[in-house]
Amino acid sequence: MTNVTHRDRDIFTTAHWGTYRVDVQDGRVIALRDFEHDPDPSPIGHGIVGVLDGPTRITRPMVRKGWLEHGPGAASERRGEDAFVPVTWDRINDIVAQELRRIREQHGNGAIFAGSYGWASAGRFHHAQGQLKRFLNLNGGFVRSVNSYSYAAAEVTVPHVIGDFTKLVQDTTSWASVAQNAELFVAFGGVPLKNGQINQGGTGRHVQRAGLRAAHANGVQFVNVSPLKSDLLEETGADWIAPRPSSDTALMLALCHTLLAQDLHDRAFLDRYCHGFDRFAAYLTGETDGQAKTADWAADLCDLPADTIRALARRMAGHRTMTSIAWALTRQDHGEMAYWAAISLAAMLGQIGLPGTGIGFGYSAENFIGASLSWPHMAAFPQGRNPVDDFIPVARISDMLENPGGAYDFNGQRRTYPDIRMIWWAGGNPFHHHQDLNRFRRALPQCETFIVNEWCWNATAKHADIVLPCTTTLERRDLGLNPRDTYQVAMDQAIDPVGDAKSDHDIFRGIAARLGCEEAFTEGRTPDDWQRHLYDVTRQQVAASGIELPGWEEFQSKGWAELPPPESEPVLLSAFRADPEANPLDTPSGRIELFSETVAGFGYDDVPGHAAWTAPVEWLGSARLGELHMISNQPRTKLHSQLDHGSVSQSDRIRGRVPLTMHPADAAARDLSEGDIVRVFNDRGAFLAGLCLSETLRPGVIQIATGAWFDPLDGQCRVGNPNAVTRDAGTSRLAQGPTAHSCLVRVEAHTGPLPEVKAYSPPEILENT
Repeated sequence: MTNVTHRDRDIFTTAHWGTYRVDVQDGRVIALRDFEHDPDPSPIGHGIVGVLDGPTRITRPMVRKGWLEHGPGAASERRGEDAFVPVTWDRINDIVAQELRRIREQHGNGAIFAGSYGWASAGRFHHAQGQLKRFLNLNGGFVRSVNSYSYAAAEVTVPHVIGDFTKLVQDTTSWASVAQNAELFVAFGGVPLKNGQINQGGTGRHVQRAGLRAAHANGVQFVNVSPLKSDLLEETGADWIAPRPSSDTALMLALCHTLLAQDLHDRAFLDRYCHGFDRFAAYLTGETDGQAKTADWAADLCDLPADTIRALARRMAGHRTMTSIAWALTRQDHGEMAYWAAISLAAMLGQIGLPGTGIGFGYSAENFIGASLSWPHMAAFPQGRNPVDDFIPVARISDMLENPGGAYDFNGQRRTYPDIRMIWWAGGNPFHHHQDLNRFRRALPQCETFIVNEWCWNATAKHADIVLPCTTTLERRDLGLNPRDTYQVAMDQAIDPVGDAKSDHDIFRGIAARLGCEEAFTEGRTPDDWQRHLYDVTRQQVAASGIELPGWEEFQSKGWAELPPPESEPVLLSAFRADPEANPLDTPSGRIELFSETVAGFGYDDVPGHAAWTAPVEWLGSARLGELHMISNQPRTKLHSQLDHGSVSQSDRIRGRVPLTMHPADAAARDLSEGDIVRVFNDRGAFLAGLCLSETLRPGVIQIATGAWFDPLDGQCRVGNPNAVTRDAGTSRLAQGPTAHSCLVRVEAHTGPLPEVKAYSPPEILENT
């Protein structure tokens, strides 16, 4: 092992879910110890112990048997079932280089899709997608994806209304400001602490639980507007309002109507800071479509008493109110409208830009949201320029594969799906993120070659043609430089790479050598050289912001550094509030666009130029007898699908299946009991799950976490991946985001022998072939 760590201190590492000291014995990681400066550590990271060198570990380069024997595109319907053949790195480098040349020469770089959506692992240099994109950009480019499964509908819609969504999330009003200034916190979609366990790029100090507690202790009242009572910390004493899933927009429109009808709206704020309110008001009153969006109108849609809606509107208007909206509300049919409606509601209250109040996008969706951060700029591994100017919306992969050359609408553009012949995935798992996985599995054979960089045999690796075994964070050095957290970490190499695994950088360097671009890829630097370079550049950049990082040797010697807090608590849009002329928003009017001429000009029949209600294709308002609404939310025992095979994720399984929560009344109607194995199904597919009963969710609703490794058998996932049944359709013609939360299913008892779970077993490996 070379340059493993400074021997005069503990081994450090950081991950999206925490920072740890690493205990190593006889070349194996035996334990992680939580960072002593983290007041609320997550258990997720401990799940990696025991699986680093377990049976699911990919230790050698692999090629799918059918592809190796018969060439690209051969027996592609066998993906996920075919055996694999191990080969040497020399041979795999030749194979990949040759295939990349073939695709480029015969079809062009526009036939290569490298979406690689996913969280990969923490680390400023060894970021899988950054390494892949730099490599492909040097070799003619690729078709990319845009936006995020987390909040695609908001990413597209919010810039038309109030400015760049990413910047607004980053600038979210801090918990400290909420605790000091708010009186009421209304959480549409809740504030789920399980989501706040994670932080992109690394977590040194978890802040979400403390933020909620401080606000509650200071007298802030909470309202949880969600079908799930567990979406808000119980000790806050929150009032729970449980509307039908996917009816959030109707509820918020009715709140807006009540404010208008009872003259509780802030007309002075609307006149000075907003554009198009009169057009929106005409819709609220029914002037434009003949239907007033009253509380009585919404009561039927939301299945809530109209008086509850009116009382909430009056309560919000009578207090210093933070209107919070969860990212999950974008992941439903017409999820664009929920965010537009929330912004419209907050604007009518007139408190945007004031301390502790206004609007917040996704408290506890990640740990950094609402934290007190200085947000210095930090250097990243340069990816270069992509010569291919083509993309698809992130969740439209199956559409692309099924319909090459087909037209679709997106954010005012009429675009065409590319004809993809190669997919290269590094640092993600589409068999977790994507919806209707049976459809995706059927569509995947349309591409001739599927290459995956992966360290364990999850479903994506099993469906690949070529698997390049990569290292984990514990098998390489890196830098945990992350503006989303106060703690910066020197990530040590704790153990040697398992088997023949290589870092993504070394993988691409080897293939680049075959293609004659190794020098351009590395710039003559080793990985250690790159990390020293990135740290030095970052140190210079943060110094310009008045922040001092220790020198390289001091940083490496101590293992971590702490960034100072900002000079004042962040308050979203405070500068705009103080002087909208000097600090205009990045919208056509420079104001909050409650009506957007731009969006109206797109001419979409499913998206007018303002927040509006459209009934989802699948929701309880249209359910047939026996159907339930399924909410497939983020897991508490892992990040997406990462470490699903680890001990923490496996600890809550019921007879090997993911737990599913159902209201006792719904269980009784189906003659189901606690601990039963149930079959959840619709026309798209099915999955098995273990039943838990609880009154903490609305009747008619079931809840199951995402992230189980997809384990299909005749269209049914044996272990419990809800994306076996979710609907794969765009939110609307505007954003084309995912709609996983608008999903109806049936539930019945599983009968017959339980099928063997194979999700966590490697595929057949053919030696000496």
